[in-house]
Amino acid sequence: MTIRFVKRASAGVGASMAWPTAVTTGHILKSAGNPACNKRPHAGCTQSNKLEKMAKMRVIRYFAAVTAMMAATPALADTTLASGPVTVALGGFLASEGVYRSRSTTADIGSNFTQIPWESQSNAHYSETRFTARQSRLTVLATGDVNSDTHLTFWNEMDFLGNAQTGNSNESNSYNLRIRNMYTTVDWDSLGLQVLAGQNWSLATANTHGITPRNELVPATIEAQYVVGFNWARQPQLRVTKNWNKEFWAAVSIENPQTTFAGNAAAATGITVVNNHAGGGLLYNGTNFSINHIPDVIGKVAWEPFIDGAQPLHVEVYGLYRDFYDRIYTAAGNVIGSPVGNQNADRSGGGVGGTITYNAIPKMLDLQATALTGSGIGRYGSGQLPDVTFRPDGTLAPIQETTWMVGGTLHATPLLDIYAYGGQEQQHAKYWQVGASTIGLGSPTLNLAACVAVDSASGSCPANIETTNQINVGTWWRMYQGKFGSFRLGAQYSYIHITGFGGAGGIKPTTDDSMVFTSIRYYPF
Repeated sequence: MTIRFVKRASAGVGASMAWPTAVTTGHILKSAGNPACNKRPHAGCTQSNKLEKMAKMRVIRYFAAVTAMMAATPALADTTLASGPVTVALGGFLASEGVYRSRSTTADIGSNFTQIPWESQSNAHYSETRFTARQSRLTVLATGDVNSDTHLTFWNEMDFLGNAQTGNSNESNSYNLRIRNMYTTVDWDSLGLQVLAGQNWSLATANTHGITPRNELVPATIEAQYVVGFNWARQPQLRVTKNWNKEFWAAVSIENPQTTFAGNAAAATGITVVNNHAGGGLLYNGTNFSINHIPDVIGKVAWEPFIDGAQPLHVEVYGLYRDFYDRIYTAAGNVIGSPVGNQNADRSGGGVGGTITYNAIPKMLDLQATALTGSGIGRYGSGQLPDVTFRPDGTLAPIQETTWMVGGTLHATPLLDIYAYGGQEQQHAKYWQVGASTIGLGSPTLNLAACVAVDSASGSCPANIETTNQINVGTWWRMYQGKFGSFRLGAQYSYIHITGFGGAGGIKPTTDDSMVFTSIRYYPF
């Protein structure tokens, strides 16, 4: 394998240098280095002296090459590895970050918006501050050209936001590496065709250019859960994309399914539902996984028209199909009079979404807007509202939801960016009358008295979330950008407001949280 050190194009240098071949020394005769031999010019002694000199010269040339290489290549940042026709590029950054929340959720740099406490809960009345390096990232990109028309790519992106059962912050703060994205692609230029297989951002995630991997439109936040109203997932998938002249794209993807369930929801008395199981082989047995047998299917089209020789506008629309699956056990005497028996049940959901991005002022102002509406789409939103609730007969009922997010980034100077985002995720109540009570999401008869009680150590609130709203403002300053990489400082403020469904007695709980994030990042690559 040859290791090539390539300076950044941004640094204005394109030179490269290969490592020297390994130093080898020939066999030295036993008389080598013997003073008596050095005084006698016999053939063996002469050969010995020549070999010694040759070995010394090799060592000198080796260290001279290493010295020159180190002088010419100031940072590991600028490295690629070439193994035959395959080129490997390293990337990533080191992140030292902090977060302050006015209401504690006991969370790291990624917030769980559904866990922001209501007023009756004790943690609504104390704040939290945390420091973390876990969002530091490592990437590996391997590319190979089979021929001038066929190209292969491997991409692996990792961070340290995994959390094993033993993870804690008591002393060693030992948290584990995890997969963000890991996939391969095959491209055929003449066909305008690409196949992607592995774990990647869902096709539902917005793109900045066409429908191409590593061009996802991810908010610039420090917050690792991004922004309410941003629709995304990173999950295993098989995707096929076709482009026409790099102006129009179409893609379809089949992706790993999972289902999230509303709290305070159950089937009618006398009906038992099995909707998840604890992990088994190679899945953590302390986590429940929904039972799914049909993958999520997503289709997307994107268009980038040429306007005055440029493509400042990106428009995309996608459709999402989902299947929800459970097993139902119906006993005799159930309150809704369903016939006795056991059965599996499928229910369908899905939605329609889209994104528009516009480079309003070239190299200065970028604008974006995205939205998704449908039923059973909750897990694709950053707010993580539920996908389904239960009907009285035990079948799953996809919940109607609409999400949206708008944002903009101002490139105030070549080294300073200022961004702002606002978003909302809102669900509609879905409940049924069974006798004198109601079953489902947003029941108007649900007792929410605990939500307005004085907080206590055991305080609780059984309310379901109806609406989550959030605004974010932040900045990134590249205090150094050059041949040694990039050193960046970031700051972000976030405000989130949550409203619950109303319950008995007209009680409609609300809560909020203010969060401040800071980041110091070094991008050597």
